[in-house]
Amino acid sequence: MKRASSWQVYDTELESRLFIGTALYTSPQIMLDAIKASQAQVITLSLRRQMPSQTESNNQFWQLIQELGCHLLPNTAGCYSAEEAVKTACMARELFDTDWIKLEVLGDSYNLQPDPFALVEASKILIAEGFKVFPYCTDDLVLCQKLADLGCKVLMPWGAPIGTGQGLINPYALEVIRKRLPDMTLLVDAGIGKPSDAVQAMELGYDGILLNTAVAEALEPDVMASAFAQAINAGRLAYEAGVMPKRDNAKPSTPTLDQPIWQQYD
Repeated sequence: MKRASSWQVYDTELESRLFIGTALYTSPQIMLDAIKASQAQVITLSLRRQMPSQTESNNQFWQLIQELGCHLLPNTAGCYSAEEAVKTACMARELFDTDWIKLEVLGDSYNLQPDPFALVEASKILIAEGFKVFPYCTDDLVLCQKLADLGCKVLMPWGAPIGTGQGLINPYALEVIRKRLPDMTLLVDAGIGKPSDAVQAMELGYDGILLNTAVAEALEPDVMASAFAQAINAGRLAYEAGVMPKRDNAKPSTPTLDQPIWQQYD
């Protein structure tokens, strides 16, 4: 099976275009099987929910994480201020030995929408501190432009609120971001509910997908993870090949004029 071209994220070359989370699985082994099936090379994890400790369950969790050999992308989930997010990011860098950080600064507890003002403030501080910031943001073009101007090399606009499975609620907005920021690495983060949602995002030209709930809450997480891996690859290949444009008028697939006649000779 042909695979989509490799890509770079902050100077790190990757083959897989799927980032996958480590939360919500019913057991560590199910998590391990799903991540392996996804073929993901980057896994996200929460400092607050998954801190290394001396408890037996956490030791087991960290042994599995180390066994995967993936790049770690810690996040600042649950932070509601720039100050709190920066402090959490600094602790994550010490614990996980990485300057990658998925920056979440929430502004609303109902739909977990990012606070755009605090997100810009925290990004500015963290970039100055040498972090490679992956900001989780809404599909607002102006916000994305401001984050890019600060020095973010990756942006992760949502498809829909976290954990809703609504898919791409505003494909137009995501497409505009892609067109206006052609050189930016873009991932759709949050709201992806099924593989066809991922295909849609990849066909828009997005570089990757970050998801968790759609796999972790599936009846068979490893099977769903494999489905997403194949869907993301298919969507990217379609984008690279050139998706057929939509037309208002019909066009015959077997025209009779101005076409060569092919004949097979024995």
